[in-house]
Amino acid sequence: MEITRAEAREAMAGPSDWFTGSVEVEMLFNPFDAERVQGASVTFQPGARTAWHTHPLGQTLVVTAGEGRVQRWGGPIEVIRCGDVVWFPPGEKHWHGAAPDTAMTHTAIQEVQDGKAVDWMEKVTDAQYGA
Repeated sequence: MEITRAEAREAMAGPSDWFTGSVEVEMLFNPFDAERVQGASVTFQPGARTAWHTHPLGQTLVVTAGEGRVQRWGGPIEVIRCGDVVWFPPGEKHWHGAAPDTAMTHTAIQEVQDGKAVDWMEKVTDAQYGA
């Protein structure tokens, strides 16, 4: 058994190539394992969001606080709230983030395939976010 205490984990700023706005990422498990499931707690300040991206084996989000937005390519923007669970199938282009006036935290879980868990793409524009 291994216990990782909350105070032993550090949150880091979400890289500006992958996020718009203020985002903190706290790796929860297997952050660098090229053959396992990875998980992180991600907190988005109001208006913050990911860039468009896909996951080779899909992604599950569990919203743990606040209110956010998600969108798959070509689909409508959907509101997500604390307790909601979102599944993006493998290869589905999407983004997720906070509501315009409310922060949001979710646990993101994705599997790794051939050493990769995500493919980052272009940033979500303000017009796309505000649609």
